[in-house]
Amino acid sequence: MLLRYKKTYEKIAMGLLSYMPGDKNAKKLQETIHRYETDDSWQLYLLKKEDDFIGLIGVELGDEDYTLFHISVNPSFRGEGVGKEMVAKLQALFPNKECKSTEETDLFIKKCQVKEEGAD
Repeated sequence: MLLRYKKTYEKIAMGLLSYMPGDKNAKKLQETIHRYETDDSWQLYLLKKEDDFIGLIGVELGDEDYTLFHISVNPSFRGEGVGKEMVAKLQALFPNKECKSTEETDLFIKKCQVKEEGAD
């Protein structure tokens, strides 16, 4: 189940964000979370399976598209299609918007698209 971020998930979200490549210091993570909390165009979602939060996906919404800024999966669940599942759930939430990527998320998005095309 993909759940929209709320303040009570802050520590979980920061933990999952820390798995993203790049700056992992606490101040940078707090700044990222603050942006998701205060800017309506930035939306963060957590993936919950049974009783555990195992993934996180964050986007900036535009009028006709959204940009995927963050995608992170708990290392214990990597290789199980969790990231691809989150991307698919996000596309279902915004069916009329195009998914764009950043330098950090571009390869993963392309990997998801190749698998989707090959699944036909």
